[in-house]
Amino acid sequence: MGVLNVTPDSFSDGGRFVSHDAAIARAEHLLACGADLIDVGGESTRPGAAPVTTDEELERVLPVVMELLRRGALVSIDTSKPAVMQACIAAGVHMVNDVYALRAAGAVETVAASQVAVCLMHMQGEPRTMQREPRYADVVAEVREFLGGRVAACRQAGIEPSRMLIDPGFGFGKTLDHNLALLRDLARVDVGGLPMLVGLSRKSMLATLLGRPVEQRLAGSLALALAAIEGGARIIRCHDVAETVDAVRVWAAFRGETGRKPSGG
Repeated sequence: MGVLNVTPDSFSDGGRFVSHDAAIARAEHLLACGADLIDVGGESTRPGAAPVTTDEELERVLPVVMELLRRGALVSIDTSKPAVMQACIAAGVHMVNDVYALRAAGAVETVAASQVAVCLMHMQGEPRTMQREPRYADVVAEVREFLGGRVAACRQAGIEPSRMLIDPGFGFGKTLDHNLALLRDLARVDVGGLPMLVGLSRKSMLATLLGRPVEQRLAGSLALALAAIEGGARIIRCHDVAETVDAVRVWAAFRGETGRKPSGG
């Protein structure tokens, strides 16, 4: 999954792809590098990020989503707002990727009324405050329990399991130790065998581990991606698609899975 932030304030590439032409060019580059799916986001979820209105978010994402769909791309919309979900679903988007796991009023019903896929992510707190003092007794068990509850709520609303993915939410209300514990025991975050999506690319845990700025975190991102795949992740959400595809292909060859197309870019 290639990341396309059409925001001025995302932690990694905020402001670079705000214009329509720049966003489309970036998406085409990600696809050419091997991305299977483009995740379009119009509101930053970095710690301390300011919220945006529904109208502003739609103005950022909808023209980009519509153009990518017109070009035949598989598109995910990264949003927590039901109105944004609805507009993008009506345009033909393939998946809703929600860091709030459809907890906003009307979100579950919006997705249930469609046939799109949905990714349910774990987050302790909310983006503006989530990193202040996150605490867990057992981070793996608590993440699994939360995701299990959200899957159950979605099933009750009529969303079939075949449409659902889960995301443990690395960096969302978690310290470095929490992230590492979750990564080491990722296979235990199993909710009914649903496929798992992970986003570890360029995250701040690498700044803590390596002392490197965002633009120098590629090697660390690749190491985290392979650790996640080893733990059972099926989709890798990332910024550096070509390099991640290469790493996954080498890992697949090492594992004797050269006949399987790697999931994610």
